[in-house]
Amino acid sequence: MSDHLRRGGSAARVRVPRMWMVWFTLAWLAIWTVQLTPVQLLLPLQLDTQSGHWIDGVVWSGLVLSVGGLAGIVVAPLAGRFSDRTRSRFGRRRPWAIGGSVLAAIGLLLTGTADGPVLVGAAWVVTSVGVSVASAALTALIADQLDDQRGAASAAASSAQAVGIVVGVGAIVLLGLSTGASYAVLAGFILVVGTATAVLLPDPRPPHQAVIALRERRELTRARISSLVDPSFTRLLVSRFIVNVGNAFGTSLLLFFLLYGIMIPAAEAEDRLLVLIVIYTVFVVLASIVVGMITDRSGDRRMWTVVSALVQAASGVIILISPNFTATAVAAGVMGAGYGAYMAVSLALATDLLLDPDDHARDLSLVNSAANLGQLIGPLLGAGLVALVGGFWLLFLAATLVSILGAGLTLTVHPRRASIAAPAGQ
Repeated sequence: MSDHLRRGGSAARVRVPRMWMVWFTLAWLAIWTVQLTPVQLLLPLQLDTQSGHWIDGVVWSGLVLSVGGLAGIVVAPLAGRFSDRTRSRFGRRRPWAIGGSVLAAIGLLLTGTADGPVLVGAAWVVTSVGVSVASAALTALIADQLDDQRGAASAAASSAQAVGIVVGVGAIVLLGLSTGASYAVLAGFILVVGTATAVLLPDPRPPHQAVIALRERRELTRARISSLVDPSFTRLLVSRFIVNVGNAFGTSLLLFFLLYGIMIPAAEAEDRLLVLIVIYTVFVVLASIVVGMITDRSGDRRMWTVVSALVQAASGVIILISPNFTATAVAAGVMGAGYGAYMAVSLALATDLLLDPDDHARDLSLVNSAANLGQLIGPLLGAGLVALVGGFWLLFLAATLVSILGAGLTLTVHPRRASIAAPAGQ
């Protein structure tokens, strides 16, 4: 088969306008703000009051986050599959992005009014499902419409993750919002911004040129090409899961680490957490943007993915050597740099491995789900590690080792360019 056919039947290079990137980044800002603000601050505060012992609060947080995350992971590829097959006059991504935003808003309102860990967990499941549906549609836009800008778009989505935490936690802490008011503000944010950006982003009507070329090849080969049978793609999914477990070990229980690991007074813990989040955010944004743009030019995404995971691993070593707030602040910057670069470049690397334009949303939903599964398993396993030794040293040791393992697995991925996007304005 010729190189022309391997690349989807077209050698065209498509570049979207600057406003496409603006709306895309804003959409991801809303997604990450409403997903991570409860994870970092609101849910731990709600669940820390359920028992007289702090370790019970840690365990409840791990369970609630894990159940909610698992629901989102199961739904994401299903929503992506339905989005791939949607044929409506509104587009195939837009209806799912809007529907997911509305469902997430409803879930946030329910979580804010829930009482007790069981009800909080059930409401958080609704939120997680809504976020996953919207995320599946948004991620597919990278493969649908971009080619040479995939690194930049992946960096936008990754950097929005860190900025979203600052926007959410910063607003709550600085404005002194109650738990119920915080969830209401988050619900309004995703409802307005998620819906508006879904309307403003273009959503090309299928079939586009890459799909037409693929179907022509199928008539000759009578075979359907799937990324799921590609060893490099599946290895990347596993490595994304592993590295995100390492990240979750180092971030999801930070509030508890400040309170009970280095004994920060409760009155100061939220402010100190905000400082760590800001440091983490600055390095996530800088690293994801810089490294994402570098790989768009060089094309060497695998090397940067491996290096980024190793940088993340170094953050756990720093805390193990010196478990105090200053060292934790330094580790936050190191972890932010490693994780920001990793998430941007590994997502762009995944789009290079896609084989079937008819399955963009499903396949990229699996890429997101691999990361989300790591983020949900991490808190649960992390809580178990903390409970096992009655402290946090084993947690940060595991964060280091797991991140190194993820870097090693990425070395077995063999990148190529496998799909071509449709014109963004169609």
